[in-house]
Amino acid sequence: MENKTQRVSEIKSIALVAHDKKKEELVDWAYRFRESLKGHQLYATGTTGAILEKRIQLPVRKLVSGPLGGDQQIGAMITENKLDLLVFFLDPMQSQPHDPDIKALLRIAAVWNIPFACNQSTAEFVISSPLMSRDHERLVPDYEQYLLSRPIE
Repeated sequence: MENKTQRVSEIKSIALVAHDKKKEELVDWAYRFRESLKGHQLYATGTTGAILEKRIQLPVRKLVSGPLGGDQQIGAMITENKLDLLVFFLDPMQSQPHDPDIKALLRIAAVWNIPFACNQSTAEFVISSPLMSRDHERLVPDYEQYLLSRPIE
């Protein structure tokens, strides 16, 4: 499949999501990296957004709760090129009632080549990258060409 480049602004749109038992860890991480997050557009699902906004004192656009469709909202933002980074602290020890939604979100992040941090260590690497503070280009598959090349059934 062919690729094309997509411009990513120096002001990133970042989704911050966490499973219930990882919310405190995400909030602590965001507090530690508050200065790095400042100036970027932050999004979060459900109560995570309210907790984050109160603790880090930065504006957070709040979506619906993950199990109620917040994961799909984030996935839609990715497909519409409205999201540049997904930070989703997963709880690998707990099954989630909306696991299919989570898997779909992770698949969409991979399909559109969005950086995705699933734990604190990865999130620290990503937020510390020089690319966080400047615009750059990322490669994405050229799905338009792929769709045009498919025979009509």
